Amino acid sequence: MGLHYEHQVHLLKDILTDHQLDCCGTVAEYEQLERVIKSLMANTELDSNFKNVLEDVYRYSQSGISSKSIDSHIQEHQNSLSQWVEQMDSYS
Repeated sequence: MGLHYEHQVHLLKDILTDHQLDCCGTVAEYEQLERVIKSLMANTELDSNFKNVLEDVYRYSQSGISSKSIDSHIQEHQNSLSQWVEQMDSYS
């Protein structure tokens, strides 16, 4: 798990942190989250707890894409956003 893995996790944390701080986002950001998570999930050596976090973020991105109001969706997930970033920090 070299730099590729670390860059992917960093990208996820950046997007989630932006959502948390700015309380806004785009469909493209949700789609980016999904692509990166799919790539990370292909790694069979991932910790099962980290996979659970990725699955939660994946569900968040899926529901965000179909949300009528992205900003409201992000606002509703503020606590989860900070929790996910903290959890990713502990696994990366």
